Amino acid sequence: MVRTIVGYAVIGVVGIIVINLAFGIVGLVFSLVWTLLTLAAIVFVFYLILRIVNPDAARRMREKVAGKPKEES
Repeated sequence: MVRTIVGYAVIGVVGIIVINLAFGIVGLVFSLVWTLLTLAAIVFVFYLILRIVNPDAARRMREKVAGKPKEES
């Protein structure tokens, strides 16, 4: 009987540790995704403002990021 109670206690502690690790990893993933989306939104707004103020600079920036298309020979 004591062995059964100790076994359940060990399973409970291991379960709590596993749940904490799982939610910690999920929380980390969500925070990374949120950070990336926030940075992407900031860059998008910056690009829109640049495109309105100076379209030529926006075109040059887009070419540097995307790369110039190769000319066919």
